[in-house]
Amino acid sequence: MSILPILEAPDPRLKVISKPVEAIDAALQTLIDDMFETMYDAPGIGLAAIQVGVPKRLLVIDLQEKDEETDETIRIPRVFINPEILEESEELSFYNEGCLSVPEQYADVARPARIKAKWLDRDGREHVEELDGLLATCLQHEMDHLQGILFIDHLSKLKRDMLLKKLTKMRRAA
Repeated sequence: MSILPILEAPDPRLKVISKPVEAIDAALQTLIDDMFETMYDAPGIGLAAIQVGVPKRLLVIDLQEKDEETDETIRIPRVFINPEILEESEELSFYNEGCLSVPEQYADVARPARIKAKWLDRDGREHVEELDGLLATCLQHEMDHLQGILFIDHLSKLKRDMLLKKLTKMRRAA
């Protein structure tokens, strides 16, 4: 497994619309493993293939719960291949989102509170589930990447420009 470089805004490759995954083969399994390793190393809870320069409709999520007795992190890795949103609630939820492609920048984003989604897992099995809470938010955030959309694109131009200026300033200081 390898840690892959994560593209950061304003890299134009982040605006590419990803193509459907055609085959679930050994190369895709390796990419999935590398994406998990990259995400855990970053650290993050979600990563879309386009964020590592691969324009495929593939993303990984792990909300990583804490065991209350041992305080150890429990990993619950989930793979979403060719995900689709079938239904979304009118009710919105707000979450202070961040992104590995817009490091150390956060903003409140409104998204449907509940969704019904369909996807294939890493073995090619189809899933259709109703999701809510952080998993629904995270899946929508990562699926935006597949359409070339960053969380900052949901903000007003003023807020987006402020975050991008902070990011540029942070990079210069580093």
